[in-house]
Amino acid sequence: MPQRAERRDRPRDQRPDRPSRVLVRRADRPGDLGWVVMIHGEVYDRQFGWNAEFEALVARIVADYAGGHDPAREAAWIAEVDGERAGCVFLVADDEPGVARLRILLVTEAARGLGLGTRLVEECLAFARAAGYRSVTLWTNDVLVSARRIYRNVGFTLVDEEPHHSFGHDLVGQNWVLDLGAGREDPARGA
Repeated sequence: MPQRAERRDRPRDQRPDRPSRVLVRRADRPGDLGWVVMIHGEVYDRQFGWNAEFEALVARIVADYAGGHDPAREAAWIAEVDGERAGCVFLVADDEPGVARLRILLVTEAARGLGLGTRLVEECLAFARAAGYRSVTLWTNDVLVSARRIYRNVGFTLVDEEPHHSFGHDLVGQNWVLDLGAGREDPARGA
């Protein structure tokens, strides 16, 4: 029987015949938040040539979260593969009551294909439902094909898009929304 070639982008020490140990946990360990900023800067530079303007945006999102998030309404998660950080996602309250915002989903190149992006988004949405949000919104760019596929597969709908120049490139920004169901209590009212 011919042996399968090992993929170069697999996590360190992962062999095709050995399943990876995958863990999705809260982003509450020392270094987690700094890692989120760093990995976004590195990955988006390698993949898309995005400049430090993008890393600064991620740093602001992380700093706002770290500076005073409400743990009953907002959370962040880290995905690990074989004990190494491999992905992240944040859920924060939107300015509109009852609406949450999914932010900064990322899976490292080495961990792609393991279903981490979907697991992170599903964790985020389960938390949003338990917190009583009526909908979740997100902003992304059309070049992020894999992320958009995840959003569509879990039920998000594209509501609008607009060209913009950011991060050193001409891009098309997109707003997506997921209705979590009517009749939920509004978390801004203490539910």
